[in-house]
Amino acid sequence: MIDFPHIEEISQSNKSKVILLVVDGLGGLPNPSTGMSELETAYTPNLDQLATESACGLTTPVIPGITPGSGPGHLALFGYDPVKYYIGRGVLEALGIGIKLGKDDIAARGNFCTLDDEGNIIDRRAGRIPTEQSTILCQKLNSIDIDGFELSVEPVRDHRFVLILRGDALSDRLTQTDPEQLGVSPLETKALTDSATITASTVNRFLSSARELLKDESLGNMVLLRGFSKIPTMPSMSQRYKLHPAGIAAYPMYRGLASLCGMEIIGTGETFKEEVETLAQNYDKHDFFFLHYKPADAAGEDGDFDEKVRALEALDVEIPNIVKLNPEVLVVAGDHSTPALLAGHSWHPVPFLLRSVLCRPDEAKRLTERECTVGSFGQLPATSLMFLALGHAGKLAKYGP
Repeated sequence: MIDFPHIEEISQSNKSKVILLVVDGLGGLPNPSTGMSELETAYTPNLDQLATESACGLTTPVIPGITPGSGPGHLALFGYDPVKYYIGRGVLEALGIGIKLGKDDIAARGNFCTLDDEGNIIDRRAGRIPTEQSTILCQKLNSIDIDGFELSVEPVRDHRFVLILRGDALSDRLTQTDPEQLGVSPLETKALTDSATITASTVNRFLSSARELLKDESLGNMVLLRGFSKIPTMPSMSQRYKLHPAGIAAYPMYRGLASLCGMEIIGTGETFKEEVETLAQNYDKHDFFFLHYKPADAAGEDGDFDEKVRALEALDVEIPNIVKLNPEVLVVAGDHSTPALLAGHSWHPVPFLLRSVLCRPDEAKRLTERECTVGSFGQLPATSLMFLALGHAGKLAKYGP
């Protein structure tokens, strides 16, 4: 892990390139009608070929049985203990769209949602309304004024936005207002400590005003908030690992996460194809690249098995364009599993592969949950994957005499 006491002593710079491709929500569960998972169902000849050239295994993002959010899942892959370095979703979203946060500012990740006439949630994502529409709704919310506090609502992407709260004696120890289920009303936020009482009252006043302002909207007629957080202090990948790392991600939250870890964020387009093109254009400038693929997770969260299969097949088409860069180490991993069967994240181990001229290819023939159980790496904490990548790239010197 990045906190290994001797990591700066044994880390060494060289010209080797490492690409870490994180397929968000990679793992799944078998479809009851076929007995095959999304990965097993998808036609992925390029990933399958990579698997035959790689050493494979499974990662546990946090600890067995714990379902991770995307933040903890990614942090673990970067070598950070996701229990020690907890980062709220709000901070990640804010940093991802370039908001400069003060040390006392509170950020919350927001969703526009849709309520029925009884005030119950019928769509937690408001039909994934386009960014252009959510921007107009954010402008409405920015008219809310609460004495003694400064509120700012900024659009992120599609139905997502960030709420920034500034004022005296603010606390991020608040419960989320998203019940994460349909057919019930949005929650009020509650203070988890006495010091958060004023902040909770302020947020609830904002929610009440938001409901009144949005009541006539057909889709985004209310908001849900979660991930209340302040900006944390994080060790830098560039310092601890002696890397010149870069992050390439279309979705803002993942840019925010990468920047917190000390990566240089490279601007890119909206599609994964554009991300891969950005990778190629900047390949000579860095020695470590984090590349993010989102569509598989989105389809899994929507409970759409077939769409997740299509998303994995679309990913596979771009794999040759990554492979032809011929990095010394290529890792394909996932931050967590998102089975369509559950329509959400899950605790299941996540398949991964590591391709390097220094690896020992094993018996796994495909990048799937079942095949990777026979991989030579076995089942590892996700925090181990970064050290494996650095070791295979020759970036770790011998430990001890």
